[in-house]
Amino acid sequence: MTKALHVRLIVITASMVCLLLSSAYAQQGGKKEHTFRGKVEKVDTQAKKLTVNGEKVDGWMAAMTMAYSVDNADALKTIKVGDQITAKVYEGDLVLHDVKVVPADKAGSQPPAKK
Repeated sequence: MTKALHVRLIVITASMVCLLLSSAYAQQGGKKEHTFRGKVEKVDTQAKKLTVNGEKVDGWMAAMTMAYSVDNADALKTIKVGDQITAKVYEGDLVLHDVKVVPADKAGSQPPAKK
């Protein structure tokens, strides 16, 4: 095999690998979005996590209490234990996105989180 042919094979192989990786990355960005609701049981500003008694997320997750990372650590400054929250979650990802505290007058109208 000539040196030029060998170089072409390497370039083509590298191009194919890059194309496959970019396709895989693009598919991760298309994960299904779900609405998450729950009651905050712990705020850990050091670890940038919330422990939440979460309600069932239809089509993805059963009701459970667990620690979640948040996409915006500044949100932890305003969230406190006992707050009802909503957030966006994506399939296969345990990060809460766009976390918002539900106002007390609206929190009471939601069904309680199941255990």
